[in-house]
Amino acid sequence: MDFSLNDDQLAIRTAVEDICSQFGDEYWLKHDREGGFPEEFYRAMADAGWLGMAMPEEHGGAGLGILEAAIMMETVSGSGAGLSGASAIHMNVFGLHPVVVYGSEEQKKRWLPDIINGKNKACFGVTEPNTGLNTLKLKTMAVRQGDKYIVNGQKVWISTAQVAHKIMLLARTTPVEEVKNPTHGLSLFYTNLDRSKIEVREIEKLGRKAVDSNQLFIDGLEIPVEDRIGEEGEGFKYILHGLNPERVLLASEATGLGKIALKKAAQYANERVVFDRLIGKNQGIQHPLAERWVELEAATLLYQRAAWLYDQGKPCGAEANAAKFFCAEAGFKAAETAVLTHGGFGYAKEYHVERYLREAMLPRIAPISPQLILCFIAEKVLGLPKSY
Repeated sequence: MDFSLNDDQLAIRTAVEDICSQFGDEYWLKHDREGGFPEEFYRAMADAGWLGMAMPEEHGGAGLGILEAAIMMETVSGSGAGLSGASAIHMNVFGLHPVVVYGSEEQKKRWLPDIINGKNKACFGVTEPNTGLNTLKLKTMAVRQGDKYIVNGQKVWISTAQVAHKIMLLARTTPVEEVKNPTHGLSLFYTNLDRSKIEVREIEKLGRKAVDSNQLFIDGLEIPVEDRIGEEGEGFKYILHGLNPERVLLASEATGLGKIALKKAAQYANERVVFDRLIGKNQGIQHPLAERWVELEAATLLYQRAAWLYDQGKPCGAEANAAKFFCAEAGFKAAETAVLTHGGFGYAKEYHVERYLREAMLPRIAPISPQLILCFIAEKVLGLPKSY
């Protein structure tokens, strides 16, 4: 049993660190204050070929696994970019996985190169205001009329929609009351984000101001039939294929965020003098930081194991969900401890840890709540009855 990264994985981490070093704390602080998509960072990652990490080589990607992608995303987040940097490229890394698995060769040739080289940005349109995590109850309807679909409905918490060129859209093509199984009748599309038919309204939020979150109002959007992925009515099955990789990537990002928070806290504890002694000498400071290190080490092993299982083609639902749950909690606790270690200065933006704390809330909430993860593990792993 070998827990070490191989030479290629270490090289990935080093190369990504080199790019991230060009975008220091002040860059991310500026975007946290002013908002605006981090275009320079996005372009640097695209130009270096990292957006195609897990995409097929024949379409311009690197053809690597989710483990390598997770290592990259932890490195980005852990550089100090946090969720602002990770979320800027997150969709490019995993979002078009349904196209890779279920798309036609024509669709792959048409769509993948531009997402890999960074020419196109995409957003993921699934969640709706009145359904939340109950995806099977989506109300956005796509009605076929000849060689196109007409779509009407709403979506919410859609990241990067302010800057996206494309949208991966899940909509119901058969009303739920007309299907025998509620998992049927949902179709998946990848199409142009037509702003003449889609109103994009930004949501002000707690953190990650650099990457917008939005509510979408869709009124008469026309989608050509050739922009539908796979068969009509099978869209729910297609998006399920990408859920485990998404959880693993978010787990790695939360872990990276926790590690940079811990690093900042340890540095401060080694410099700050109170009552004529370094605060780092005090066990009241030392022990919480040491506990956070233990938790983040465990988090790293958990997400890497889930990624390895996925890349080996083995079942990993429980492990991916467990990684998302544990890594999100470990990252949040590390960010909270970093703020407390800084005392009053932890509340000041110039020390950056308060930004980490605000961003660390996101992996705990999205894309699935910790409560639903626990329900999944209780039912699927422990054999307890379904509770909802």
